[in-house]
Amino acid sequence: MESIGGDLRAMSPRPFQPEYLEAMRHVGSERRYRAREIITPVGERMDRFLLLLDGEVDIVDPFTGEIAIPSAMRAGQFLGELNFLNGGTVTSPTRAAGEVLMLEVPRAAMLDLMAKIPELGDHIITVFAARRRLLIEDGRSAVTVIGAERDPAVQRVASFLSRNRVPFRSFELGEKSEAAIVLCELVRHRPSVVMDHDKEVDEPTPRKVAALLGMDLEISEDEEFDLLIVGGGPAGVAAAVYAGSEGLSALVIEDTAIGGQAGTSSRIENFMGFPTGISGADLVFRGQIQAMKFGTRFAMPRRVDHLAQTDDGFCATLEDGSTLCARSVLVATGVQYQRLPVDRLELLEGSGVYYAATEMEARFCRNTDAVVIGGGNSAGQAAMFLSRHARHVHLLVRGGSLSATMSAYLRQRLEADPAITIRYGSRLSALEGDETLTAIVCDEPGGPLRIETGALFVMIGAAPNTRWLSGLVDLDEKGFVLTGPDVGVQSSFATSQPGIYAVGDVRAGSVKRVASSVGEGSVVVSAIWSYLEDLRD
Repeated sequence: MESIGGDLRAMSPRPFQPEYLEAMRHVGSERRYRAREIITPVGERMDRFLLLLDGEVDIVDPFTGEIAIPSAMRAGQFLGELNFLNGGTVTSPTRAAGEVLMLEVPRAAMLDLMAKIPELGDHIITVFAARRRLLIEDGRSAVTVIGAERDPAVQRVASFLSRNRVPFRSFELGEKSEAAIVLCELVRHRPSVVMDHDKEVDEPTPRKVAALLGMDLEISEDEEFDLLIVGGGPAGVAAAVYAGSEGLSALVIEDTAIGGQAGTSSRIENFMGFPTGISGADLVFRGQIQAMKFGTRFAMPRRVDHLAQTDDGFCATLEDGSTLCARSVLVATGVQYQRLPVDRLELLEGSGVYYAATEMEARFCRNTDAVVIGGGNSAGQAAMFLSRHARHVHLLVRGGSLSATMSAYLRQRLEADPAITIRYGSRLSALEGDETLTAIVCDEPGGPLRIETGALFVMIGAAPNTRWLSGLVDLDEKGFVLTGPDVGVQSSFATSQPGIYAVGDVRAGSVKRVASSVGEGSVVVSAIWSYLEDLRD
């Protein structure tokens, strides 16, 4: 299955061509580091591109200070990873192995060079992506999650990091490895999030951790964008790529994780170009990398609570009361899984009840049966994925067939898998467990059925996220955004309010598929560009 980048261990170092090196020298400056001097400490903003001209650099363990990978980089290689693109912070520190000479290029100047010289940008991004993949696979990061299985708040942080493809280490309380013992003693054997060897996050939330990682964008009060994209799913990120490539200043606001609902899919096999499949999170994360390459900015986890029209465009009020303004708005907020009307469901969310099935949630399925509720592709993909981790998977389907709601290839696999039982005509009626889920009860044609389980995955319903639009655009009776001929306008994605467009699952009449959302997000930018040009005339 495809990942976010290549295998760094199989890649040979490739020096920059002389003309590229000369271009970097023109906008950069040289700096010397003494032996054992820290070059990139944990938490420092990646505000410069670092090319090693002479000497060697070690990668250091952020907790012990010992060398983790000696001579990890030599002359001709460059430091950093994907955080460089958005000015994020360092999570894997480096230190000079001996005397080191470094060419340092300011981030803005380097991004400009990467845009002007595509071959240079492609080479750097290829290496950055491969490094991010390696950091994730090896768990080599100063960001550490401890006891996520015991605390919903810590679990929410772990899920946020995992779905946004941020490298982190994860330990269970009581784990016997040397690193786990040291860290558990550091946090006094409590579920915790640690950002460095001595920086425990007090009352951790995704927002706090995002701010420490440089993902929570700081925006000046007088800054205005050409386009505000609300929603970071396939449609929003596709629009972000094309907006950046067309030279529009664009900002993507996402309240949970890049990927949206598609990001909860562990394996997508029917998206063109990925014959071996790719997870929804990895697919959309690749798009985010492309968008950042073209200059589009991202802020998460941030939520738009209210939208208002102004003389120059629109201003969005975020959940903390801050505002940001843009000349146009793209609604790409998609849909969200609905909460079932079952007592204590909300109480057990994060303690046995989940709305995503990724590697993070799969950890909580060990030694228990898992139950998935839903009849769409997302539910089917979750059941297939979880069957490799749980004792057994029960798929609860309200109707009597999957033929109208699920792709044939997926339906056939579910029916053939002995680790999965499809229960037709089944409805959840009760949850058991005090602090964590222990069992569910469902109503079936043959009568009530009790299933002992510690992991329930709810993937049903499609409620549009449109309340924040504050009545500025017309909606259908279910709350989906009306566009095109339905509101008397020519553009298929224009709403009843000039300057506001809608794409993807949130749009009334859209095809609820990842490929369709990507297509709509790509096409809409042409109409937005024309609208903005008319404003300038």
